[in-house]
Amino acid sequence: MRKIALKFNEKKLILVLRDTPTADKIYNALPFESKVQKWGEEIFFNTDLNIELEKDARSVVELGEIAFWCDGSAIAIGYGKTPLSKENEIRLISPCNVWADCEFDKNYVGEIRENETVIAEKF
Repeated sequence: MRKIALKFNEKKLILVLRDTPTADKIYNALPFESKVQKWGEEIFFNTDLNIELEKDARSVVELGEIAFWCDGSAIAIGYGKTPLSKENEIRLISPCNVWADCEFDKNYVGEIRENETVIAEKF
């Protein structure tokens, strides 16, 4: 089982990778660092990776699913409502590849601030 650690200023998330081409490309590109951006209750950060949209890509994700936004070359972690959400769904801006899973509390991720540095590395 492959895992990735995302280290923020005061927080850390451990991602369990799925068996997908996106997970393979991200894992092989590690380590890298980026700056956190926020969009509603979603954090995302640029990777500079060129990854194609997979056939099972989707806009609505479940809490704990980690996505890759191909149009923005970014890892996206939705943890609640975004400006496009209907009712209580976690709706990303467009279809994304779901490539990993992570157990976390919504409030824990919600405390991550915009412009924090995130370091992604093999765990």
